[in-house]
Amino acid sequence: MNLQKIQIDFITEIKQKIRQAQYEAMKAVNVQLINLYWEIGKSIAEKQAENWGKSIVSTLSKELQAEFPGASGFSEGNLWLMAQFYTEYHVVTNLVPLVREISWSKHVSILKKCKDNLEREFYIRSTRKFGWTKNVLIHQIENKTYEKYLLNQTNFNETLPETYQKLLPNSEEIIEKLKEL
Repeated sequence: MNLQKIQIDFITEIKQKIRQAQYEAMKAVNVQLINLYWEIGKSIAEKQAENWGKSIVSTLSKELQAEFPGASGFSEGNLWLMAQFYTEYHVVTNLVPLVREISWSKHVSILKKCKDNLEREFYIRSTRKFGWTKNVLIHQIENKTYEKYLLNQTNFNETLPETYQKLLPNSEEIIEKLKEL
């Protein structure tokens, strides 16, 4: 084997190890960030339940930004999103184990665009499974991928005789029934 080929293979192998280590480090940082945001959201939700009022979030935001000037993510709006994240997810047993599976920005997109917990679970699982970027996730939500998945896009209604078609619910009625479950 050519010495140059051996060196190229060696260098390529080392580069791959570095990329893998960087990826694993990024995943670990993401898990810690989600854990932090979960705990901050929990703390805010608990103080809100004690009737602390909304001004504490504004004060907290200012204090955190002053204490950690290089760190982003502590705006008042983001702190409220952390509280919403905790409040809406902690009561749903299917969502709790999934929260650490995707990045914060993807959770924010799901929180803002999906109100149904099954829909949220679908998009979290799909994002993890298919490696969707935030923009792809937003496109999938806006394209109503969840509803299409539920309806399975069959041609059942078209092949059914017309007399029976009138007896079936339309797609909007099916979606509403599924949301009631």
